[in-house]
Amino acid sequence: MKVKLLWLVAICFSLSAFGQQAKHTFKLGETNFLLDDKPFQIISGELHYPRVPKEAWRARMKMAKAMGLNTIGTYVFWNLHEPQKGKFDFSGNNNIAEFVKIAQQEGLWVILRPSPYVCAEWEFGGYPYWLQNEKGLVVRSTEKQYLEEYKKYIVEVGKQLAPLQINHGGNIIMVQVENEYGSYAADKSYLDINRKMFIEAGFDGLLYTCDPAADVRDGHLDGLLPALNGIDNPAKIRQLVNENHKGKGPYFIAEWYPAWFDWWGTAHHTVPAEQYTNRLDSVLAAGISINMYMFHGGTTRGFMNGANYKDISPYEPQTSSYDYDAPLNEAGNATDKFMQFRAVIEKHLPEGQNLPVVAAAKPSIAVAPFKLGSKVALFNALPKAVKNITPLTFEDLKQDYGYVLYRTTIKGGKKGELQIKQLRDYALIFINQKRIGILDRRLNQNTLALDLPAGEVQLDIFVENMGRVNFGKYLLENKKGITEQVTFDGTEVKNWSMYGFPFNNDSITITNPSKANGNGPSLQKGSFQISTVADTYLDMTDWGKGVVWVNGHNLGKYWAIGPQQTLYIPQEWLKKGKNDIAVLELIKPDQNILKAIDQPILNTLKKLNVD
Repeated sequence: MKVKLLWLVAICFSLSAFGQQAKHTFKLGETNFLLDDKPFQIISGELHYPRVPKEAWRARMKMAKAMGLNTIGTYVFWNLHEPQKGKFDFSGNNNIAEFVKIAQQEGLWVILRPSPYVCAEWEFGGYPYWLQNEKGLVVRSTEKQYLEEYKKYIVEVGKQLAPLQINHGGNIIMVQVENEYGSYAADKSYLDINRKMFIEAGFDGLLYTCDPAADVRDGHLDGLLPALNGIDNPAKIRQLVNENHKGKGPYFIAEWYPAWFDWWGTAHHTVPAEQYTNRLDSVLAAGISINMYMFHGGTTRGFMNGANYKDISPYEPQTSSYDYDAPLNEAGNATDKFMQFRAVIEKHLPEGQNLPVVAAAKPSIAVAPFKLGSKVALFNALPKAVKNITPLTFEDLKQDYGYVLYRTTIKGGKKGELQIKQLRDYALIFINQKRIGILDRRLNQNTLALDLPAGEVQLDIFVENMGRVNFGKYLLENKKGITEQVTFDGTEVKNWSMYGFPFNNDSITITNPSKANGNGPSLQKGSFQISTVADTYLDMTDWGKGVVWVNGHNLGKYWAIGPQQTLYIPQEWLKKGKNDIAVLELIKPDQNILKAIDQPILNTLKKLNVD
């Protein structure tokens, strides 16, 4: 009996091992993708692992299946995985290998986009801030130092993900080389270096490029599939791909935009599903493969939001909510757009295939108003100062994100204009610790009229990094803080002390707090009780500007100018009973009452009175 049992165990183990090693093939046909030599139409949606709590990855993927998707796409974010030079992190919410494996368990293929540059409305387009401290390094170029750092990164990514390619028994069917490079430059040698690095890192499956239709000639590398972004006219797609791919397909829309992202001070972007259902239908009917950007946006938490900046438009930092008006909303619930797209996809399913039932919307709760119990003024809890004749940038201070207080003394008793040259990005100005003005890069503000009292005057400039530019040529001009000089009445102000507040861990501690300060930035802490664990939305409508942490998780930024007025708290980060909360408030220090509601507010703009 014992021998028989051991024999059965051995057989089961052998079958399990065989299943794990089972390999599929995925390649290009003349007009179609071929999965195991049979035509395969990719119906994909973008879903970014850091924008969703790890505990919710599987649930989001089940919703992808329920809408009819057979594939999900994701970027890989260099600044998450190498936040400091040489220190790699693939743990917790950064465990992208687990993300890919869960997708396989849920019956989904994966399109991987691991190029160092991602754009993605993400801080510095995915580049780690410390690259800017390497003298002479130029991102997205053939500059030697950049390529050396790039290679180290992609090798580490390859260790995590190359074994999960379809030709190695995994579910990654394609890997993207660079990202919309044609919108940036046209150096084919640089693109080929990218391709070779990917192969050396173990990405030996199907590689492709993606670019907007107008830029495909510059961004495509001969021999790779040219995928297209922002276009859904089947005839035009075939024409452009054929022109750049030796007269043949397959045909793939790498980014199809049925919605858009938000930035502070501008109305929430929404696009009715009805404007896109016929387009989706025509693309699928034509046999063209597609990746929706985004299927589910989620939330850009922490300090990871990016910004846009163009010569003809102001600086535009993006909101923490990445709801995107996507088919699956910020909390992971199906929208009307989800149901309409599902109905279209269902029409094009292979015979005999049925879609899973769509899960009902998750319950959400409200939390009655509660008062925060403790408060610390940052000006009275300063870390060790760094002193320098001229102001130092965040990068000079080796600080990635957050805030820096610049302090000096100037001779008073006169009027004049304070000018901060190249402020990046938002500054609170204090005279003798009384706030007397705010400068906002979005509004092209860099000067403030001062009337100084007599005697020695303490000048404080509290600067926030609101997100590095993630698109275009300004990637190369992305340092933060006071990046040039400060002048008063035409004379340069010198002899600065600088105090960093990166708030880059979950403990959110302030050392040696002393008395409260009237109108400077403050960190407040408290707790709230819940009897039922469910999603909720922290209502920051009455607050000013800042960041919130719940149970050690950074929920993202709030700013009363909108359009986002709530911060989504996922149920996965809450617990029955007591929940801890911390709020960093920059401009309304007297506010101390919080509440949560059961629905998000993502489209309310208002003028913020901070006098």
